[in-house]
Amino acid sequence: MSGDADEVIVVGAGVIGLTTAVTLAERGRRVRVWTRDAPAETTSAVAGALWWPYRIEPEAEVGAWSLASLRVYEKLAAEPERTGVRMADGVQADTDLDELGSWAGEVAGLRRAAPEEVPGPYRTGLAARLPLIDMPVHLGWLEDRLAATGGTVERRTLASFAEADAPVVVNCTGLGARSLTSDDGLRPVRGQLVLVENPGIEEWFTAADPASSATTYFFPQPGRLILGGTAEDGDERTAPDEETAAAIVARCARIRPEIAGARIIGHRVGLRPSRAGGVRIAAEPLPGGGRLVHNYGHGGAGVTVAWGCARAAADLA
Repeated sequence: MSGDADEVIVVGAGVIGLTTAVTLAERGRRVRVWTRDAPAETTSAVAGALWWPYRIEPEAEVGAWSLASLRVYEKLAAEPERTGVRMADGVQADTDLDELGSWAGEVAGLRRAAPEEVPGPYRTGLAARLPLIDMPVHLGWLEDRLAATGGTVERRTLASFAEADAPVVVNCTGLGARSLTSDDGLRPVRGQLVLVENPGIEEWFTAADPASSATTYFFPQPGRLILGGTAEDGDERTAPDEETAAAIVARCARIRPEIAGARIIGHRVGLRPSRAGGVRIAAEPLPGGGRLVHNYGHGGAGVTVAWGCARAAADLA
């Protein structure tokens, strides 16, 4: 281990890694990000991405992390072209307020939707105006914000955290933590998306059954409409599946028929880093006297909790 006490190496450049790096840098630390993949090539770049605590634990912590992130996104939405964040209206079908945690009471405007507001075959749901994040733009903005503090992003592949030459190392490697930490609780949850030309849809929609591997959602993003999706536990395939894509389009078209004729412009697959027991934010010593801080296991809600988890990890660093 070398370097001064203010040096930190953050390993991983998805939304968790970059948000943690920015948080540390703006607290006065000298931050380097080491990453196997460029930010635009990470799982985060594939995300939809709507703010909503989805498939994430531990329940006792998720509410506070999510709300901390929500407050940041609400501010960033003032400059959507620059930050990639905007506030958008939509409906979460088949969900009731009574099913949610106490965090729901802190989300302005979240309410039970009238039956006529819920599209498709659904009759119940929630209406809300939530942050919708254009991830390629947002990841670029996070890189720029880090660079403005003097932080850097370097392409490096590690076999061990002991290779990082800084007093503090922060593990934001997502699914990569399986091998780096020997964490058998980590598993991939495969998500497949279809990108189509937007036929004029302005509101987002989700109907995500936690017990099913097939979900239905669409998110209007600049230049495209993102259709989803899947939540295939333990599936490590990264190539799009043609039958799955057709099923996604069909499910979304049952909600908005005009989607059936939308031209397909791309396919995306990402492996969400789910973990038994939920997110791991903890610290332990490194050989040679350094400190290793973990921040991984966010499943399908990394964007939703990114800023709250970044602050919790930075507190340990």
